[in-house]
Amino acid sequence: MSSKINGQDSPQPCPHLLDFRSRYGSKPFRALLDCIRVKPPGGRAAIRREPSEVPRCCTCDESFHPRLYACVTCAAVFCHAPPLHSHVSTHSLSIPGHEIAVDVDRAELFCCACCDQVYDRDFDAAVVLAQTISSTETTSTSGSTVMQCDVAGSQPENLRKRRRVDYRPWALDSREHVIIVNYSMPLQDATNASLILSTELPWGLRGLNNLGNTCFMNSVLQAMLHTPPLRNYFLSDRHNRYYCQQKNGVVNGSKNSRLCLACNMDAIFSAVFSGDRTPYSPAKFLYSWWQHAANLASYEQQDAHEFFISMLDGIHEKVASDKKKSQSPGSGDCCIAHRVFSGILRSDVMCMACGFTSTTYDPCVDISLDLESNQGVLRKPSSAKSHNSCNVEVDCRGSNQNCGISTLKGCLERFTRVEKLGSDQKFFCQKCQVRQESLKQMSIRKLPLVSCFHIKRFEHSSTRKMSRKVDRYLQFPFSLDMAPYLSSSILRSRFGNRIFPFDGDEQDASNELSSEFELFAVVTHTGRLDAGHYVTYLRLSNHWYKCDDAWITRVSESIVLAAQGYLMFYVQKMLYYKASEKRAAS
Repeated sequence: MSSKINGQDSPQPCPHLLDFRSRYGSKPFRALLDCIRVKPPGGRAAIRREPSEVPRCCTCDESFHPRLYACVTCAAVFCHAPPLHSHVSTHSLSIPGHEIAVDVDRAELFCCACCDQVYDRDFDAAVVLAQTISSTETTSTSGSTVMQCDVAGSQPENLRKRRRVDYRPWALDSREHVIIVNYSMPLQDATNASLILSTELPWGLRGLNNLGNTCFMNSVLQAMLHTPPLRNYFLSDRHNRYYCQQKNGVVNGSKNSRLCLACNMDAIFSAVFSGDRTPYSPAKFLYSWWQHAANLASYEQQDAHEFFISMLDGIHEKVASDKKKSQSPGSGDCCIAHRVFSGILRSDVMCMACGFTSTTYDPCVDISLDLESNQGVLRKPSSAKSHNSCNVEVDCRGSNQNCGISTLKGCLERFTRVEKLGSDQKFFCQKCQVRQESLKQMSIRKLPLVSCFHIKRFEHSSTRKMSRKVDRYLQFPFSLDMAPYLSSSILRSRFGNRIFPFDGDEQDASNELSSEFELFAVVTHTGRLDAGHYVTYLRLSNHWYKCDDAWITRVSESIVLAAQGYLMFYVQKMLYYKASEKRAAS
């Protein structure tokens, strides 16, 4: 007999376990807590009085049986080998009140009367806490220089069920062919057509003029112009700047007119995809952004990541106010910026004394990742997050911080790794009613359509009053599976078949979306911290192109992989189309 909790099967309480709890309370379970042993790293929990103990059946004195159970009441060990015999069942029938036992090799409760596993929330919480602490201690003692096992490789393929959408190339039917022939016209004239054929550049690839230290803006704009969902939105006239100006009473060309950033984006999309190949000057967009972010209005070099966040905030602020929507950014339906880039992060903070877990959800439009260091690292207390952005702070004290190789998957594994919070970060446990030491783990609750990863290459220390750039090389894949970093995968890896952590938790918010992503844009930074240059690499028609302000050149994959990635944009695979998947012309 079972019930459903948010779509998941939850077994009904065992009457023998309820009777056992009413007789003895939780005292027998507390005695078992000191006997929980976990095989590192992050292995299965077992019950042993001594780590080297070999349990044997008290009846047949054998230790090789597949199942050995210890009576929770008297601590005697018996085997369970049906259909041959079950000494633990014989023991429970001979002595009333001894029906509840525990599997000594799996630390799972077993009812001898029902001949089935039973679940006790307090006991399972203690086992999970012991497993988590063991995993944390193993990670800290081995040091951060040792790469942990690849999460994707260690996770079974069937940990989470997700709907896969197979790519199917679009082909015209007879009705669509008639409509296109009768009602369409070429976007470029003969002059531009010859230019396109000579340069062999994809449609919509156009250089942007540098207006004075504005490479930070040009690099992000190039990535935005070729973000598939964002491109489809503006090119389908979902935000018409002329209608927006008329609705808001903006007189075109007036001195005090202030276009919203979405209107300026619409103008840039129209210009870039017009077929004209001469470099475009986004002066109006720059001026409009200055009005939105007055504190950044100057001709000095700015941070590309800060500009990216500020630009999305400007689009959200204007479009959301015009539509008068009440949704929060985390809903992903408040504006086009958040419909494309917004995801949800999950943060679990577990009390190390009782196992109580506090869970919070935060919206984010990007994920900031620390580069892995060769030397030991000391985690700082969690600092305040930037608006809609998640950051993990690490104080890297190794002298060779700029040496070695990091991987994007390793950074994501580190981002979702369990960490022990410092003694100065004790959180108030609602169950203990006091401040306790705790463990924290981040995971991704909901994937966005486009994932932006910000690599923290600029370090600023207020205590040492210094700033520097981390030139560490980062390996990043062209195809990325985000399934190992989702909350569902991490929780099932941590808790297994212990169902209590899922009670009251809503269904996985990423089930309806694919977890496979394709890289389509990389924003890089070269040079020093105070005098650098931003360049964007775009993946179009299965080729890579370098966008260096007004200059567009085709490059090889090896050049892209050797670049110092600062911002990386991945789009869901079902929204990405490769040239190799196009039909060959007959």
